[in-house]
Amino acid sequence: QAQLVESGGGLVQAGGSLRLSCAASGGTFSNIDMGWFRQAPSAPGKEREFVATFGWTGLSTLYADSVKGRFTISRDNAKNTVYLQMNSLKPEDTAVYYCAARLGGFGLGNRNPSNYDYWGQGTQVTVSS
Repeated sequence: QAQLVESGGGLVQAGGSLRLSCAASGGTFSNIDMGWFRQAPSAPGKEREFVATFGWTGLSTLYADSVKGRFTISRDNAKNTVYLQMNSLKPEDTAVYYCAARLGGFGLGNRNPSNYDYWGQGTQVTVSS
């Protein structure tokens, strides 16, 4: 069973940058779609919001419109790790960020959190104005 552990969250001023990491263990990482999602403090009961996804084929990365051009998802299959580089951060990016792994699929990534099989515990990102 796959386990995911996020790190790299913290407090940053608006306009700053953070790099999140998600280390995976317990499975074959290379053929698993990976995604980043977030949940804002103002929306505790709502579905986690899609941020970015990286398909295992390496042919597709997808981003939410709200982060496009500012965030970059990448993965290192040799290290079983996926990253989220976040630049030009805004206060509205404040949330708990989760990485997730999806088994099967076509390797092009997926925006729907319901399609993911494993989740990390989350890492807090706080952007001050």
